[in-house]
Amino acid sequence: MARKQAADYEEKRDAIVDEAAKLFAEKGFAGASLADLAYACDMSKSLFYHYYPSKEAILYAVMKGHMDDLLSAVGGGGDETSDPLSAFARRLLRLYAGAAAKQKVLLYELANIPKTERDEIVAKERRLIAHVENLIAAARPDVGRARLKAQAMLFFGMLNWTHTWLKAGGAVSRDDVADMAAAMALADI
Repeated sequence: MARKQAADYEEKRDAIVDEAAKLFAEKGFAGASLADLAYACDMSKSLFYHYYPSKEAILYAVMKGHMDDLLSAVGGGGDETSDPLSAFARRLLRLYAGAAAKQKVLLYELANIPKTERDEIVAKERRLIAHVENLIAAARPDVGRARLKAQAMLFFGMLNWTHTWLKAGGAVSRDDVADMAAAMALADI
């Protein structure tokens, strides 16, 4: 007889993903063992297989969940700025808050998931990039296609590393940084 799912099954899966993100960000995917993760989650290694079939599946869950969260910023809404790129940047940086470990895992560990899952994550990343390219193109129709791609990638380069230096409650807010990144991405340089 198959084992029944616990009433808190999804909450435990989410907790595993959160702990895995911290552990993978700290030790790297290869350096983090399932035993380390079991210890961090206060459960047995064998119990993990009730929630995920492999360590790679947990890594994929970290990345997929983070990418899905980031893609939710495309929908928009509730922003205090009329500049669409700035509004999008603000939404992204709000999602980055508290997600430094997931962001680091996404940036460094993509090669450690199977090709099919990696292709799915890359497709989601491309959707985000295309959205920014479209926002830049709408604001700056004079920008050529090759330069548009470069400006979009520079925009993400500015935002993706904020987890390493931007401090909550600092002299410069997340919204300020988002506005600066948007202005720089749209600058006529």
